[in-house]
Amino acid sequence: MEEIKNQEQNNQSLGAEQQGQEVQNKAGEEFKSNGSSNNNATLDESNHEQSEAIAEEGVIEQKELEKQIKELEEKISELEKNNSELKDAFLRKAAEFENYKRRTEIDQLNIIKYAAEPFIKNILTVYDDLERSLNHIEGNNFESLKKGLELIYDKFTKILDSHGIRKIDAIGKPFDVELHEALMQRPAEGVPPHTVLEVLEHGYIYKDKVIRHAKVVVSSETTDNKEIETNQQNSDSQNNNN
Repeated sequence: MEEIKNQEQNNQSLGAEQQGQEVQNKAGEEFKSNGSSNNNATLDESNHEQSEAIAEEGVIEQKELEKQIKELEEKISELEKNNSELKDAFLRKAAEFENYKRRTEIDQLNIIKYAAEPFIKNILTVYDDLERSLNHIEGNNFESLKKGLELIYDKFTKILDSHGIRKIDAIGKPFDVELHEALMQRPAEGVPPHTVLEVLEHGYIYKDKVIRHAKVVVSSETTDNKEIETNQQNSDSQNNNN
């Protein structure tokens, strides 16, 4: 009986130990579970904070990007405006240049077309004088007519002079191919050969250009004028040496 009673007591003691161990195991499991839950909650909270920070950073970057885009659009708009203004200015200048070019061409054509206008105006005065002289010819008053024609001739000469037109002085001058055109030769005593004896048609110089050669008669070589030419050459040579 005592053995049975001791065995029961031992069983009860083992049962109590097992229950205690189970309680400890259960408490450990609950502690682990609570610790794991706390860790998960902390991790979730950290992840949430990181997500919010990333989202906030993304919003800031988006706003900055939108700001940059807006600035670029404003710059593009300003450049397009400037480009349009420059294009308009260029087109206006091009049109002005074309108008200027056209006016210049017209002015140049008019200058060429009416270049002789001042000269013609001066000639018209001579033409009027000639007409008045013809209207006042009476009977045999040739002396008066001659004086009138001389006045008109002098007036015409002055007009030619004012425009740079000069008559070539040829008589008694040595023949010069730059100024004279010899139509014939004839002997002349006491005159060096190749000297202009007579002018058949006057020549003229306009400013520094010969516009018409003088048509002349020149002296031919004779025994007499050869000696004159030789003496003249010797005299010129002595003068140059002195």
